[in-house]
Amino acid sequence: MKIGEIELGKLPLFLAPMEDVTYKSFRYMCKKFGADVMYTEFVSSEALIRNIQKTRQKMALFDFDSPVAIQIYGHNIQSMVEAAKIVEELQPDFIDINFGCPMKKIIRHGAGASLLQDIPKMGKMAAEVVKAVKLPVMAKTRLGWDDSDKPTVEIAERLQDAGIAALAIHGRTRKQLYTGEADWTLIGEVKQNPRMRIPVIGNGDINGPEKAKTFYEQTGVDALMVGRGAIGRPWIFKEIKHYFEKGELLSPIAVDEVILNVREQLKLNLEWRDNERSAILMMRRHFAKYFPHLPNFRELKIQLLQANTFDEVNHTLDLILQHYKGFQLDYSNISLK
Repeated sequence: MKIGEIELGKLPLFLAPMEDVTYKSFRYMCKKFGADVMYTEFVSSEALIRNIQKTRQKMALFDFDSPVAIQIYGHNIQSMVEAAKIVEELQPDFIDINFGCPMKKIIRHGAGASLLQDIPKMGKMAAEVVKAVKLPVMAKTRLGWDDSDKPTVEIAERLQDAGIAALAIHGRTRKQLYTGEADWTLIGEVKQNPRMRIPVIGNGDINGPEKAKTFYEQTGVDALMVGRGAIGRPWIFKEIKHYFEKGELLSPIAVDEVILNVREQLKLNLEWRDNERSAILMMRRHFAKYFPHLPNFRELKIQLLQANTFDEVNHTLDLILQHYKGFQLDYSNISLK
């Protein structure tokens, strides 16, 4: 698979852009375990052109990131064009347009998945951004607005005609948010559409190697994108690659190894943020996912989630190791909510 002039190999694995999740330390962990293409957190075009420092910080890139995309969202075409030019100066490998975020705070401003209700504007926005920059421009979208409105194939054709270099599709409508099951049938229809020449990236409900293989065989997509399935499990990329290459599952990961990785991610967070409390607060969503199905774990989980200092986190991790050393974690039937 190739995007622009960058060769990504056969069936590369993408880390999906996620707000308050795909910051430096988490991207590093995913890259360590085999993710091929990184995304920063998505950023607002309006905040970007107003030079909001918090937004700028989200786009900070590091040597390990490449190849990496910065994703922008917005409702105003000219603002999106200006934002894309600013992003290009940071020299990512790709710029990505968010046409799929279902969050209310994005939708009410006419951005993200809201544009699924105005396909001509979506096409025009993509075309103007493509014309404004030299970098390859990708896009990420959903099946449609709701079950009665799934113009996925038309959207894909329009975005391709606008010059989009690759298209990621999440197998849900905006109305579904993240409920129910992702439907990959329409993703497969886009990929099999004889008009499509650009790479199609499938996204939604990849919570393990077997599900990844099923979706790939069902659709023949060019790449797979993992989002929530990687939270608390950045080694999912390693597991997927091993399963595709060897046809077998890796041995379950033990609590001992998980704790080593949690400590590494936290250390990276502390080095990057230079603010102990901020670094720990950013980790809490990950803490909540790192130790699934441990018996009698409730009290230690609460203690971990309430820790406010580096010492408190490490003390709790020591207790977890003491109680569960050698315990193998079971990630089957994990909810991605």
